[in-house]
Amino acid sequence: MIETKRLIIREMVQSDYDALCGILCDEEVMRAAYESAFTLEEAQNWLNRHLQRYEEYGFGLWAVVLKETNEMIGQCGLTMQGWREKEILEIGFLFQKAYWHKGYATEAAIACKEYAFSVLHANRVYSIIRDTNIASQKVALRNGMNIIDKDTKNFRNIDMEFFLYSVERSK
Repeated sequence: MIETKRLIIREMVQSDYDALCGILCDEEVMRAAYESAFTLEEAQNWLNRHLQRYEEYGFGLWAVVLKETNEMIGQCGLTMQGWREKEILEIGFLFQKAYWHKGYATEAAIACKEYAFSVLHANRVYSIIRDTNIASQKVALRNGMNIIDKDTKNFRNIDMEFFLYSVERSK
């Protein structure tokens, strides 16, 4: 679907479930984004939600596959997310810990931004990132984004602070 120098970004399928669990069910990976790991059932619900988003919107979080090994190492893509009573087009990403700090998240996020601008004709894209998630904030900055807002969101009955990053399509 989307190809970069090192990655293939494609729709997830049910057979990606085990690789997805390697991300969503990893306590350290998920602490940065959601405070704790998902259960196996929550991971399946996550996958089902993205399969439905592909049907509804034509996009969602996609599998990020390393060309070299054909292994799903993460997910990155576009979703509609709520922010202060508005629906915004967000670039989101989560990667297996073994693939952190290698530039894969930035490479995938830039490709998704370009897809949003060139294929979806979006004028602006966003990333919603926890205030404590410094690594993801750096990805947003490398993707040309800047902080434009901050808000508290509740996930699993825990209030968390999030920054809203954004970049506008150049005319």
